[in-house]
Amino acid sequence: MATRISLRDYQRDLAARMQSADGGRAASMLGMQVGDERWLVDLRDAGEVIPVPPITPVPLTRPWFRGVANIRGNLYSVVEFAAFLGANPAPIAEQARLLLLSERFRVASALLIDRSLGLRNPEQFQPRTVPGARAPWVLAELGDEQGASWKELDVSQLVQHAGFLSVGA
Repeated sequence: MATRISLRDYQRDLAARMQSADGGRAASMLGMQVGDERWLVDLRDAGEVIPVPPITPVPLTRPWFRGVANIRGNLYSVVEFAAFLGANPAPIAEQARLLLLSERFRVASALLIDRSLGLRNPEQFQPRTVPGARAPWVLAELGDEQGASWKELDVSQLVQHAGFLSVGA
């Protein structure tokens, strides 16, 4: 009989196995598609990535606040991350996922993303200088070996930002 493990434990085990197979270099970032942008989040800041469960809308909230979802008996606030960043709210597609933020932030919040792009090694990215101011939750702007642009999410800054915390319309 096979033992069952949680998705969180599976993701941690997979990251550890990838690190040891890669000669000790950590694949410690999760890539995700958010609207037309590619984002990276440190695995320590991500709790889990799960398929989108039913979301209950909450009236009188901002358009980017999708509502709340019951995930294994716990309520999570669900933010459509692309809409939060300024894109128009979109229907939830088949590849959409919820990125549950790490429990260490004590926010019980999830980001609705267009799709997960898998684990990434930070060493495959180079810093880019992009003119103009960037949002406080953008830790860095990066480029990969294929020339694609990525943004690194600073979850700590995001969950403390007044705009993220103000869901009321």
